Amino acid sequence: MAKLSTKQRKNLPKSDFVYPPTKSNPRGKYPIPDKSHAKDALARVAANGTPAQKAKVKAAVHKKFPSIGKKKPS
Repeated sequence: MAKLSTKQRKNLPKSDFVYPPTKSNPRGKYPIPDKSHAKDALARVAANGTPAQKAKVKAAVHKKFPSIGKKKPS
């Protein structure tokens, strides 16, 4: 996964975050600007998220990148 610099992260549109930046959370949570970040968001929320967070991240990733998580046909 490519690392986002602070400047790059600040320039991301709110639509690239599962939890967009707010006053209480100015950095936002789980940026998904590309497939590698989306896969990382799924892995991180699986390890540290609540069931509600897991569902929200999974839904956002699959909405933006439908091919992630689908099994390849044999």
